[in-house]
Amino acid sequence: MAKYGSKAKEKVEKTMRERKHGTLRSGSSGKKVKSRKQAIAIGLSEARREGGKVPPRKSSSKRK
Repeated sequence: MAKYGSKAKEKVEKTMRERKHGTLRSGSSGKKVKSRKQAIAIGLSEARREGGKVPPRKSSSKRK
């Protein structure tokens, strides 16, 4: 069973293309995204918002 759906694939491809062209910008600050990892994270986040099949974010482990 695939972890990610086709919507996620499309969004990540789109954001990677934008990053390559230099037009991808991050959220509120609007700074240009240069990192591959950040571009992928933005694509997955957009797919998640549109209801695509994407696993939930990993939360930080809480210590007791």
